[in-house]
Amino acid sequence: MPPAKAANLALIVLAQVLALALWFSGTAAGPAMARDEALQPGFLAWLTGGVQLGFVLGTLGSALLALPDRLDPRRLIAAAALLGALANALILLLPVGHPGVILLRGVTGLALACIYPVGMKLAAGWATKADAGLVVGLLVGGLTLGSASPHLVNAVGGLGWRTTVGTASGAALLAAALILGTRLGPAHAPAPPFRPGLALLLFRTRGTRLATLGYLGHMWELYAMWAWIGAYLAASFAVAGAAGNPAVATFAVMAAGALGCVAGGLIADRIGKARLTIWAMAISGACCLLAGPAFGAAPWLTVLLCLVWGAAVVADSAQFSASVAEHAPPGLAGTMLTVQTCLGFALTLPAIHLLPLLAERFGWGAAFAALAMGPALGCLAMARLLPTRAA
Repeated sequence: MPPAKAANLALIVLAQVLALALWFSGTAAGPAMARDEALQPGFLAWLTGGVQLGFVLGTLGSALLALPDRLDPRRLIAAAALLGALANALILLLPVGHPGVILLRGVTGLALACIYPVGMKLAAGWATKADAGLVVGLLVGGLTLGSASPHLVNAVGGLGWRTTVGTASGAALLAAALILGTRLGPAHAPAPPFRPGLALLLFRTRGTRLATLGYLGHMWELYAMWAWIGAYLAASFAVAGAAGNPAVATFAVMAAGALGCVAGGLIADRIGKARLTIWAMAISGACCLLAGPAFGAAPWLTVLLCLVWGAAVVADSAQFSASVAEHAPPGLAGTMLTVQTCLGFALTLPAIHLLPLLAERFGWGAAFAALAMGPALGCLAMARLLPTRAA
């Protein structure tokens, strides 16, 4: 890889790692908030759900206004990182459990809508046909590692949830500075415009329909798993009577996804996107079903299963978008990708809120088994792409 390409991709990925700490900073801080104050039912779920909702609205608004094409993507990411850092830091000024906290999480989601997708576009400017899977995998790996980082901060004993939130804001400020030091790649080009009137073509075109159905199955599982795997591990350790640190284990499980993304990108470049997604969803779906038997088992066994799960659950994430772009009608990739992303993140909302209700009533095994429906259906959809052409 040429030095200029390697240096710019490294800066872009590092900025993503730092900025994406905003995503799960509230989730990581939630259990400590609950110990400080009695919280309203559903509040902990909305610490993540608010970000998801803000992200959906933000991606739609960004696409309608064509912000990534009208503005320098580096400056757009920097401005969004500053907004996200501010919104996240303002949580520290509000009482624990205040409704304004959820509103600020929504604003954080709006900001992230101009960080993660625009960062993908910035990295794609340095990609070639031979290494596109790897480049996109690196970016999603950065997303994954950044999302996991608040759990690592949370694992340091005695710091309190305010340190977790404040550290995430500080990381986003550093990301804003770093991204301004990157250059646009030789393949950088304006994205196709978002065309709302043609959005229904996503489901009328066979390739984009199947790739989107696969993506929806993937998203049904991914963010609900990320949002609640920490609570699952903490409860499992308690049942087993173990003295392990669930925050450290949660970080390791989510961080394993960064390795999974890079490996997934490399493999997708060799065997095809559809095959990679099928393998990844089959493994993660199996882990959903095994989470019940592993609950309360020896901590090393439970964590080992979750590490495999953490690597597989996001290894295929970037390849769904790449598949939609590949199968989109000429000139409509921007519209197709926008609709796909918005539908996927909208679906994470019911999954995130349903899982703790199922866990409370039926146990963690049944709750995570319900997530397995997503990858199962996703595998069926992506399998139908295999006979068409290299996917």
